[in-house]
Amino acid sequence: MLLYNPPGIDPFSPENHLIISTGPATGTAVWGSCRYGIFTKSPQTGFYSESYSGGRVPEAIDSAGYDAILIRGKSDRLIVLHITPDNVSFHYAEDLRGKDTYETEDQVKDRYSRTGKGWKNGAIVIGPAGENMVRFSVVENDYWRSAGRTGPGAVMGAKRIKAILFTGNRRRAIHDRNAVKALSKQTAFNAGDNPAVEGYKTKGTTGMVRVMNLHGAFPSRYWYEGTYTNWEKISAEALHKRFAVKPHACLKCFLACGRLSTVKHGRHAGLRLEGPEYETIFSFGGLCCIDSIEEIAYLNDLCDRLGMDTISCGNLCAFAIESARRQKIDLAIDYGDVDAISKLIRRIAYRKGVGDVLARGIRFAAKAWNMEDMAVHVKGLEPPGYDPRVLKGMGLGYATSDRGACHLRSTFYKAELSKMIDPDTVQGKAELFIDFEDRLTIFDSLILCRFYRDFYSWEILGEIIHAITGLPLDRDLLRKTASAVSDEVRRFNLREGLTRADDQLPARFHKEPLKSGKIITPEEMSFMLADYYRLRGWDEEGRPPEMGSNEAFFSQ
Repeated sequence: MLLYNPPGIDPFSPENHLIISTGPATGTAVWGSCRYGIFTKSPQTGFYSESYSGGRVPEAIDSAGYDAILIRGKSDRLIVLHITPDNVSFHYAEDLRGKDTYETEDQVKDRYSRTGKGWKNGAIVIGPAGENMVRFSVVENDYWRSAGRTGPGAVMGAKRIKAILFTGNRRRAIHDRNAVKALSKQTAFNAGDNPAVEGYKTKGTTGMVRVMNLHGAFPSRYWYEGTYTNWEKISAEALHKRFAVKPHACLKCFLACGRLSTVKHGRHAGLRLEGPEYETIFSFGGLCCIDSIEEIAYLNDLCDRLGMDTISCGNLCAFAIESARRQKIDLAIDYGDVDAISKLIRRIAYRKGVGDVLARGIRFAAKAWNMEDMAVHVKGLEPPGYDPRVLKGMGLGYATSDRGACHLRSTFYKAELSKMIDPDTVQGKAELFIDFEDRLTIFDSLILCRFYRDFYSWEILGEIIHAITGLPLDRDLLRKTASAVSDEVRRFNLREGLTRADDQLPARFHKEPLKSGKIITPEEMSFMLADYYRLRGWDEEGRPPEMGSNEAFFSQ
């Protein structure tokens, strides 16, 4: 993005590039490798945008024969792109305007897929929210998989691309296929008695509902509380009791964290979806105080069909509830009111009334409604379901993540919940945090699933890279590579206007303790941030060394 985008470009400008990429491990036997990434300048934050998705479509992208697709410009009408090894075709698609993501995916694949031995087809699509350039709209694939955060769907919508179908029969060349197979076999063997594997297979991410509530770090009632009174009604146990549930996996995955769920009773009986995941349960169940797992599934399905990020959407619905309670807006809505919340979700997607304000993002809505002191976000991106007043390392993660309040850049909740480091301490936290962040930056460079973090140490990552590419990278070189990547992304954000002031948590986390008394003070945050900058080799304002230092490294 630093190379291709003109400085200060509007994210909806034709000159804002959209990049879709698989990793060098995609299409191989490496576990957790069936993923793709999508990169652009975010319309939600104005900074660097990255998002990742799994499912089955990544191998179709890889089979089309490209490592990355770079898109610039803007169509005069709504189109479908069809990318094959020997051609890129453009199909006008006005008849798909307004179609939801499921119907769009079905119709695009029915119209343009190639069949026959060895051919793979996969589509990424946007829904009405993306067409209407809702700033947190997502790119969907395989029905329920979302490259979701920071609004890549809105950029596709701005370019008037309704869908991209990838079709191919190519196979990636790798350095040592036998070594890759051996590594894959060893990884599966090592996972045999790992409790995390059993946890993912039996509960998926929904098991985190219980964990986070017992730790008092489950954000509820728009970040006023750290537990939800009725959390057991929206837990993994509730999901598996009240739904017909089957574990569901991406290709090249033995974790099967997905929950292919069908509602058995009530007004949504028969509804089928993959999910809801923990983050959706937190955002609608915790923040919006909805105590029915069936209703959360319904809102999950609604967001998927319309094409919106459930973390941002749930946060914004709760923010609207607080705004209505304070009489900042005239809206009949309250905590737990599913029908009013579902109506608001539709109004956001179609940009009607207060929905149009929320569609522009939390910063715009907070300013418009004089609610800036209550709005919870970092860089314009709402946090996921880990309260930093309890997990202080997550506070550092939210503050420093290049795309805003993000849990996936480091997944540092893992270190704090497992007591690798005391959640309350700030001493030494930045050092361990950077180790997590750097290793997962290599994950993202390979585009591997985060949930394989327990299996892919620095050393094993080096072995994977050597087997695939032939490059001999030890731990030291991998860390230098990760650091160089972080520096480059930071430079992009600085060029787009980022300052140290953007690396801060919402003031509420410093001023409003939870009922448990937990709080993260400005002094604690300042200490961790300064330590992080120092260990990164950045100056006191968070500026990395001049670009030439990384150019020398990459040229070696």
